[in-house]
Amino acid sequence: MMQKLAKIKLLLLDVDGVLTDGRIIYDNNGVESKAFHVRDGHGLKLVQRAGIEVGIITGRSSRVVEQRAAELGISLLYQGAKNKLEPYRQILADRDLCDEQVAYVGDDVVDLPILRRVGFACTVADGVSDVKPYVDYVASLPGGAGAVREICDLLLRRSGRWDEVCGRYFTD
Repeated sequence: MMQKLAKIKLLLLDVDGVLTDGRIIYDNNGVESKAFHVRDGHGLKLVQRAGIEVGIITGRSSRVVEQRAAELGISLLYQGAKNKLEPYRQILADRDLCDEQVAYVGDDVVDLPILRRVGFACTVADGVSDVKPYVDYVASLPGGAGAVREICDLLLRRSGRWDEVCGRYFTD
């Protein structure tokens, strides 16, 4: 696993069920809201500090996701991707990357075309059972509840980048 993680230059994520608990909430005016876990966001910032780019590929389109991505400094955002493989291929071509340099976190069968290709495939604890045989890592936490942070920490620790990014927090 260490060798796989050391090659990662890009972490891609699904949103609903990964960065959120999968629920979509509408108020009486039809305004959508989603809840994001603050530790997931901090984990993504730590990964970015380690020089790993972060991106989002999601099947739905949402202003809330656009806002959260901007907050986290994620400019690589593909929304409304009915076939997630198309933006995935474009991202690799634009960045001159190969599958082995990408980690992906997905939670449902729509994510399988990417999960089956990437160098490090992950899902959340409550990801659908059909996805789990195709991933390298299943987080112990569910989507929207710190699973992304768990995966970010694993990526940093097992690739040898943890001390570089987080060491300063442990010294006086």
